[in-house]
Amino acid sequence: MPLDKFVLILVIVLAAAGATVWLAVAVGAAVSIPMGWLILLPIAALAVIAWRVISERLANREDDHYDRME
Repeated sequence: MPLDKFVLILVIVLAAAGATVWLAVAVGAAVSIPMGWLILLPIAALAVIAWRVISERLANREDDHYDRME
């Protein structure tokens, strides 16, 4: 990967992360939410993603890459 493309991707990712943090701070200042909910929401989102990945891996037998390895 060329260096200029890598730097462009890095700048875009950092800008997106900064915008996300800025938006979260703005929403957090505007809304009075208990701190427990703010911690629980990302944990719940990760749990849902993990559940879907695991259930898809267990349910789909024909798409198991590691069974075909020798």
